[in-house]
Amino acid sequence: MDTASLTLSLIAALPEVFLACSGLVILLVGVYSRAQATRTAMVLAVAALLGTLALLLLGPARAPFAFNDLFVNDGFGDFMKVLILVAAALTLVISFRYMRGEQMDQFEYPVLIVFSVVGMLMMVSANDLISLYIGLELQSLALYVVAALRRDTLRSSEAGLKYFVLGALSSGMLLYGMSLVYGFTGTTSFTALAELFAAQAAAGEGLSLGALIGLVFVTAGLAFKISAVPFHMWTPDVYEGAPTAVTAFFATAPKVAAMALIVRVLMGPFGELVDQWQQIVVFIAIASMILGALAAIQQTNIKRLMAYSSIGHMGYALVGLSAGTPEGIRGVAIYMAIYILMNIGTFACILCMRQKERMVENIEDLKGLSKTHPLMALALAIFMFSMAGIPPLAGFFGKLYVFLAAIEAELYVLAVIGVLTSVIGAYYYLRIVKLMYFDEPIESFDRPIGRELSLVIGGTAAAVLFFFAVPGPVVDGAAAAARAFFAVSG
Repeated sequence: MDTASLTLSLIAALPEVFLACSGLVILLVGVYSRAQATRTAMVLAVAALLGTLALLLLGPARAPFAFNDLFVNDGFGDFMKVLILVAAALTLVISFRYMRGEQMDQFEYPVLIVFSVVGMLMMVSANDLISLYIGLELQSLALYVVAALRRDTLRSSEAGLKYFVLGALSSGMLLYGMSLVYGFTGTTSFTALAELFAAQAAAGEGLSLGALIGLVFVTAGLAFKISAVPFHMWTPDVYEGAPTAVTAFFATAPKVAAMALIVRVLMGPFGELVDQWQQIVVFIAIASMILGALAAIQQTNIKRLMAYSSIGHMGYALVGLSAGTPEGIRGVAIYMAIYILMNIGTFACILCMRQKERMVENIEDLKGLSKTHPLMALALAIFMFSMAGIPPLAGFFGKLYVFLAAIEAELYVLAVIGVLTSVIGAYYYLRIVKLMYFDEPIESFDRPIGRELSLVIGGTAAAVLFFFAVPGPVVDGAAAAARAFFAVSG
């Protein structure tokens, strides 16, 4: 690559380059700042994420392809990157007080978050199996460390170890699938793969068995990253064992990145093979929705409940992907945007669950919350109703768009199962509301909640509650993202 091409490529990837350099600067600042190192690193990390967001939205025009077509820029990628950056910034904001209260003043935490976000942005813009894997591993390696951040507690160390072992297994499956695809097609480029499969379809040739098996392994490896069934086994234990602020991050930004990557891989290079992979995605979606609805009913720990809830939500998002249409991609983008708001707001409420200066995680601890913290109970009730899909809250519209896409694609059974699992899943969400409003309080949470948490809870609750009044930015942005994706893929 000559100097001119390298310069154009660096400009095309300017947000990612800026964030990576910011991560190195924050690391140096953390090392040499003896006093208030963690708080300084936190503030700088949030500023870096917001600066990256500004570059993404307001920066110079960027070429559609970069680094010899390993990297792609399009409206779909930009939409998902905005969600990732917003989720990461908000989770860092709600982590301020928690990290200090739990004696976890480690400046490495925001640094690792920044580097994992760099990997996520690379994943979303991957246009080759090689760049896909590099981005995925950069994200995963940082998350393995973050999961085990509390080295003095057995649960956190166990969570990190489980995540690492099962993550290594999924990476092995992904690499094996990629090697099969390369071996039977002779290329790793998404563009070249799409052209090859389109030519085979036009000539009436079928997909080779080796490439099909490779596609199955690639799909399985990516399904692990969104904790879709049957690759979900790590999620409840890691969610419960990891520090709560880390769990909030796990439940949001990495899920958006992995879902965007699945969409880009299956609808991009393998877009012509919808008939081959659609049945796999439909099965994963149904299994995830059913397990998410049934397994959460018996949970007593709210973080484990949120783990099973996230499994179910990923199933609903996969319903949109199953359609294999622009409407389906629009539905996925809308669903992930709403999912981010609901989960960050909910985890901000969970971070407020402190009694006698210690974190509590049992669902029973929420009893009578409406009498002791009425505004927090109201916000949490809004999030629970929204996750259950009750109109007119945002969660209802998220499910509406993915189900409509499935119906338009004539996947009627999938849509019906989605609606039924929504009804079943509403039980454990409404149970939390019942505890807050109809039971007597056992012990009140500590006050005060904190300004950062209050702002995040209030802002996300308002966005979820009044989404129906101004859906345009999300719905129109998602529709434009879907159109841009198919324009580039086509």
